[in-house]
Amino acid sequence: MKEQTEVRTLKEGRYVVIDDEPCTIVSITTSKPGKHGAAKARIEGIGVFDSQKRTAIQPVTAKIYVPVIERRSGQVLSITDDTVQVMDLEDYSTIEIKLPEELKEKGRIEPGKEIPFLHYEGRYKIDIR
Repeated sequence: MKEQTEVRTLKEGRYVVIDDEPCTIVSITTSKPGKHGAAKARIEGIGVFDSQKRTAIQPVTAKIYVPVIERRSGQVLSITDDTVQVMDLEDYSTIEIKLPEELKEKGRIEPGKEIPFLHYEGRYKIDIR
């Protein structure tokens, strides 16, 4: 799910859709309006699910999509090599989420432990900071 907002209302650290991918805004720079044109904004973001850097250049008055990313909590049921099976604590459904490399070595995820995760349009990501 996503909603529209004007580019001028965006702030760093929030989410925006760039190239049909939800991104966290890293920086926003605006240019001055020219003689025959409106001010432009350059939005740089990093993909929430794939960590790729993306850039969008839009007029400040243009509408842009902002994703509605749900932050949920779940209980770890089991851990395999590169996936974690998690039970959502809201609707008790089970999901398989890819285990990030940095969490494999640390041992911060154990069966029975409660972890936060992000959910957007059928995609999931573990959100341990």
